[in-house]
Amino acid sequence: MEASIWFWVTFNAAVFGLLMLDLGLFAKKDANGDPAPVPVRTALFKSAAYIGLALLFFVWLRMSYGVTPEERSAKSLEFLTGYVIEWSLSVDNIFVFILLFAKFGVPAAYQHRVLFWGILGALLMRGIMILVGTALMREFDWMMIIFGLFLVWSGWKMLRAADEEEDPTESPILAWLRRRLPVTDGFRGNAFTVREAGKLMVTPLALVLILVELTDLFFALDSIPAIFAVSTDPFIVYTANVFAILGLRAMYFALAGIIHRFKYLKHGLSIVLMIVGAKMLANWFAGGKAVPVEYALALTSAIIAGSIALSLWKTRNHPALEEVPPMAEKPRG
Repeated sequence: MEASIWFWVTFNAAVFGLLMLDLGLFAKKDANGDPAPVPVRTALFKSAAYIGLALLFFVWLRMSYGVTPEERSAKSLEFLTGYVIEWSLSVDNIFVFILLFAKFGVPAAYQHRVLFWGILGALLMRGIMILVGTALMREFDWMMIIFGLFLVWSGWKMLRAADEEEDPTESPILAWLRRRLPVTDGFRGNAFTVREAGKLMVTPLALVLILVELTDLFFALDSIPAIFAVSTDPFIVYTANVFAILGLRAMYFALAGIIHRFKYLKHGLSIVLMIVGAKMLANWFAGGKAVPVEYALALTSAIIAGSIALSLWKTRNHPALEEVPPMAEKPRG
């Protein structure tokens, strides 16, 4: 079954409405009119709500998306498996976001805006990548070999570097941006660009947003091929990605203080990527579904849950991260 145009329009309209609702109705303002820091309790509630929405969508797929009961069951399980994979990889994004905000000294009041626009950009980029990937796999079935080998290699590379921590402020891309763009000497509120002395300039907050978008692009290079190993239905692939990304901002505020305790999550994710890559290769050589979706779902969930549980147990005596003190803004001019 292929999703009709109305499926796509209705789903994207609902996603846009959720984003606007989150930004407008639920985003509390501080005395300066900037978004107030999101309390952990609120962030946890929002994260649970987004997960609940994904599970409701799974139930809807189970009941409605497909001609036969077997097809509806298969499609819904493909969505749930893809969602678990994408959600797990999106948690890994949070490591980088926290590091970026800490290195740049981004005040908590401004993180909200960066994450919002970062998520919008991520949705657009992933939508384009899914359309291109679907077209390539339908035109050239041997692309499954390329994707499968890439995932195995990417998982192995992630596993070897799991205990390393890169400094995003030393990125060659950031150095190139600083050479090419006029950058202010400090934040200018929550603005990305300002005009000073008649010259249009970008703020450090804009550099952070660019790095956030590039980070998601690099993560998408793993996550999009990974979900293609589960489903080649563009609607399933897209909706699984969207539901995982929608809760990313709330999950950031919920986990920011304890994300350092997810010590073995990268190890678990790397193993999942290698397994998914091997599954994609097996599917191609078998000419179909070599591994049932329900087995892939059970194994993926067990590895992710096991790595998180082991991490939390091993780091049970670690204190929560202290909030990074906001960088004092320098005077204009």
